[in-house]
Amino acid sequence: MTEQQSLLEFPCNFAIKVMGLSSPELEATVFALIQEHVTTLDHDAIKSRPSKKGKYTALTVTINATSQEQLDAIYQALSDCDAILMAL
Repeated sequence: MTEQQSLLEFPCNFAIKVMGLSSPELEATVFALIQEHVTTLDHDAIKSRPSKKGKYTALTVTINATSQEQLDAIYQALSDCDAILMAL
């Protein structure tokens, strides 16, 4: 069997989109989870947008992705977090 190849060419800029219930801790939680896998993450990399009624917050975190394994680990960490409803 051959390894599954990524459609991305690394390193590259990659936007991770995260949705969660609005809370003061959501952005800090997402930042901390992603920072475990990205050494050069800056707070300016996060863009936040509340939903129309404010119940949810959408975050976009742009990182410099270095491998498919790194992205897989980030998505797994985000999926394992109860505060996060969805990660794309």
